[in-house]
Amino acid sequence: MDVFSLTALRCRELLESRELSATELVRLYLDRIEVLDERLGAYLLVAREDALRQAAAVDAKPAGERGSWEGVPIALKDVLCTKGVETTCASKILKGYIPPYDATAVAKLREAGLIFLGKLNMDEFAMGSSTENSGYRLTRNPWDLDRVPGGSSGGSAASVAAAEAPWALGTDTGGSIRQPASLCGVVGLKPTYGAVSRYGLVAFASSLDQVGPLTRDVKDAAALLDLVAGETPWTPPAWGCPGA
Repeated sequence: MDVFSLTALRCRELLESRELSATELVRLYLDRIEVLDERLGAYLLVAREDALRQAAAVDAKPAGERGSWEGVPIALKDVLCTKGVETTCASKILKGYIPPYDATAVAKLREAGLIFLGKLNMDEFAMGSSTENSGYRLTRNPWDLDRVPGGSSGGSAASVAAAEAPWALGTDTGGSIRQPASLCGVVGLKPTYGAVSRYGLVAFASSLDQVGPLTRDVKDAAALLDLVAGETPWTPPAWGCPGA
């Protein structure tokens, strides 16, 4: 299977037709991460055991009981809170921080049955445009390892461009999805402000921060936006509420 050619929608088709099991699909990406990421540096955390456990649970379900996206892998920028999984914002200040809740966008993906491959590198606290400012490691552009992938969602863009994930979530305040998407040759979208909940997103500038997709094509971008869009379950103040 040529993982480099897979979009998320194609992954869904392969699962629905039983051409691949969820476990086989997840292993394709985990194996590619193991081969490539020491040099690429897109991931801060690879959730190998948990991803395989989630995949096995999907495979154990009868076909008629599966949701349409169950078993499709995704990776997450490490600025989004993930329940029970370390979230550092690429800063050593937050090393060891385990959120007790999921960001709303993450919760929506979890509810849809997507499998989380891991947490992606970024400029520390999303302040940067090259992913050279991480507290942990550099991320490189997969098309030329001597070049930067952009930032601050450089790990998200690089992981998708290198087929270490079929798609990923990033965040954008002043270009942090759009610029790395351009540098890595993938699709990136900053949604309309308010279209995707900021609850559980560690804030940089609350009046500008937005969660959005990085994908291999436009159809995947539309599908991922549809999965994460929607209001927060509570109504935050209209201005400047961190994590709203």
